[in-house]
Amino acid sequence: MRGGAEPGSGSVPPGTTPSAAPTLGELYDLLLSAYGPQHWWPGDGPFEVLVGAVLTQNTAWRNVERALEGLRIAGALNPEAIVAARPDRLAAWIRSAGTHNVKAARLQGLCRWFLESGGFAALARSPLPQLRQALLSIKGVGPETADDILLYAFGRPVFVIDAYTRRILGRLGLARGDEGYEALRGAMESGLPAEPGLFGEYHALLVAHAKAVCRPRPLCGACCLRPRCPAGAAPGEGCGASAKAPRRRRKTPPE
Repeated sequence: MRGGAEPGSGSVPPGTTPSAAPTLGELYDLLLSAYGPQHWWPGDGPFEVLVGAVLTQNTAWRNVERALEGLRIAGALNPEAIVAARPDRLAAWIRSAGTHNVKAARLQGLCRWFLESGGFAALARSPLPQLRQALLSIKGVGPETADDILLYAFGRPVFVIDAYTRRILGRLGLARGDEGYEALRGAMESGLPAEPGLFGEYHALLVAHAKAVCRPRPLCGACCLRPRCPAGAAPGEGCGASAKAPRRRRKTPPE
């Protein structure tokens, strides 16, 4: 996948119609050109990704980083220590991630499954459908959390669907925006080469664009996709705001 546009190059003269919405491949190229590689998932090894996928539920990544540091300082950033910890003590270590009592229970359940299943060495041999189903059977692990773990910790070709993805695809006309999780995941996976590196980079780029420009009230004047976006050219949609082009920088997981 090559090609694209520079950030902020998406001005469309008033009253003009944008060209056809980009294909999934073209969308990737445009976002990569605008934002550069995102180097996801930030974390020191796959187990930290596994823990972070639970901690990041409904909170900002900066809070997750503090929670991970709390586990690290306590010498508990490993599955054995998390399972052995008193629930109230574990909750205190991860307090900054919010809903700390709930997440402590979820972390212990996930880590107990991880150890009982033989760890990464054994789980890496599991076929993708069985591994995904096993993750989904753990209390508190839904499709998005499971797919974060599969993609970023296990390197499996699973596309993560989140609110940012729905927003961008919906505005571009590439999705209705109200599809079920599995339907939209299947559409993304069937439209792209089954490469974990591509899926991870694509997901990260969508998050970067949604945070920087394609917000609930979008900044379409700075959008690299505007020449190809029906919503960006539509009058009265709140899309005419101008802004500085987003800077290229390493991004963090979804908030």
